[in-house]
Amino acid sequence: MARRIPHSSAYPQSVAAVHRALTSERYWHDRLAEVGGPGASLGHVTVGEGTVDVQMTQSVPAEHLPAVVTKVRPGDLVITRTETWGPLTGDSSAGTFTARVDGVPATLTGTMTLAADGTGTILTMEGKVEVKLPLIGGRIESAIADQVSELLDNENEFTARWLSEHA
Repeated sequence: MARRIPHSSAYPQSVAAVHRALTSERYWHDRLAEVGGPGASLGHVTVGEGTVDVQMTQSVPAEHLPAVVTKVRPGDLVITRTETWGPLTGDSSAGTFTARVDGVPATLTGTMTLAADGTGTILTMEGKVEVKLPLIGGRIESAIADQVSELLDNENEFTARWLSEHA
């Protein structure tokens, strides 16, 4: 059974300003450098006409993982993520994200939206994590969901600072 990962963030900047940041190659390099974790790397950042497709690899050190995870997969967890954002349409944009964990039958998938919220912007993420392991899959899903939520909080704090400096 999959575990849902809802998340949202509010920014005082306009949807257009937030979208410009999310579709900027510089933003992705800066974000991964600051909150990517040990050994983080960008596979690619492909910027199009108001769109972006990003692939990155990040890791979660073993000492930050609960025992239920390290029993199944000793060592650091290496996660390959993709994130895409479509063009700005009026005051909104839609995107998707995926992630897979090396050595664990776990996947994360979801959608993202940018929408106007007064004069600012709300970024809403609706995701799910699924671990296909009998008996302990649900416990690992919870652990991964907690780690992802913490990572999203860190990324959103970075984005807020980056926008205040660059928007």
